Amino acid sequence: MKLLVIGGGGREHALAWKLLRSSRGPALPTVFVAPGNAGTALDEDLENVPLTGIPELVEFARKESVAFTVVGPEAPLADGIVDAFHAAGLKIFGPTRQAAQLETSKEFAKAFMQRHGIPTAAYASFDSPDEAHRYVDEKGAPIVVKADGLAAGKGVVVAMTLEEAHAAVDAMLVKTSAGKVAARIVIEEFLEGEEISFIVMADGRHVLPLATSQDHKRLKEGDQGPNTGGMGAYSPAPAISPMLHAKIMREVIHAAMAGMEQEGIPFTGFLYAGLMILPDGGIRVLEFNCRMGDPEAEVILLRLKSNLITLMEHAIGGTLDKVEAEWDRRTALGVVMAAHDYPGTPRRGDVIHGLPDLPQMPASEKDFHVFHAGTAWGGENGKEIVTAGGRVLCITALADGVRMAQRRAYEIAEHIHFDGCQMRRDIGYRAINQSRK
Repeated sequence: MKLLVIGGGGREHALAWKLLRSSRGPALPTVFVAPGNAGTALDEDLENVPLTGIPELVEFARKESVAFTVVGPEAPLADGIVDAFHAAGLKIFGPTRQAAQLETSKEFAKAFMQRHGIPTAAYASFDSPDEAHRYVDEKGAPIVVKADGLAAGKGVVVAMTLEEAHAAVDAMLVKTSAGKVAARIVIEEFLEGEEISFIVMADGRHVLPLATSQDHKRLKEGDQGPNTGGMGAYSPAPAISPMLHAKIMREVIHAAMAGMEQEGIPFTGFLYAGLMILPDGGIRVLEFNCRMGDPEAEVILLRLKSNLITLMEHAIGGTLDKVEAEWDRRTALGVVMAAHDYPGTPRRGDVIHGLPDLPQMPASEKDFHVFHAGTAWGGENGKEIVTAGGRVLCITALADGVRMAQRRAYEIAEHIHFDGCQMRRDIGYRAINQSRK
């Protein structure tokens, strides 16, 4: 069996790693990763494919008789890769370009939630800087400013002062932000509470909830500093009780799936709701994403005991109601090691030391895994692994409880170093505080 994973980050490394270990017979599946990274290249059972263009990927999947393709990042979804594969008669897991608007347009998502009664923060959208500035002055701070389009997880500014809010408006509507000028922005009310990630697999009508997880968006300890794509995560999330889980499924997930079907754009793929749990137990949707979270994927897939290939086949075939997922009872925790100046303009080319010196043990006995994200081959002789993106590595560990998983992940991380490395030292602190209560 041949499989293809689109992308080159930590999420894609985790997906490829898990698919490879989902064999249903003596022979391992062949898993291609396009374009992959140094970590997927290091794994002798994975094969990197230096392709990123949609026509070339379609042709590769057809030529290699790929059984199905999984799309990792949001950009190819926004570019219509699923539509192209469907047109070629090829199986692929992910939403169409139209369905992916839930992530690719904040304005579409907010209006969709209003139409279908899905709880979310009050908002207004703007393409005029002057009108946006007047709205900020009217509402006051704290307030949240979001770029309407994709911004690699960094298009959100939680402005605690009016000065920060006005600067965010200027950055997104006047100056360049995340590489381009946003056509529109969304300004939302500020919500206080506990932020969680809730991810399901969807087949257009049915959903399969994945293990709960919680990530850490801010760059620095104590949730300080700028927003990032995520500096670490853990699973399960103790903040999600069985009652809250049922409420989220009912008020958010099933409502979103029904709404998409009613509007003639049924959703297939990973559906990720970023949620705020309010102090009174209420829930608000901060955003929808149309792919697995990163670094949530790394900890969720580390805990998955079910065969991922089988789950994917049911999702593509529209029969997710026929399967359930089984999870390791232990806690998985992942710590991100980020490059110098992330989330600004991360420095590339710093040699990563310590990876070959990690403790070696049989795969079946391993309680950790190092997933690569922004890595490549480089150095003076081209044979060293170097930084090649903002988030470089995600060090994941499994243990009995979040405190032990935290200790193990940082123990592994201490073996690895590169110039300019940024790493939070408190990943998991919310869950530890929850257990104390």
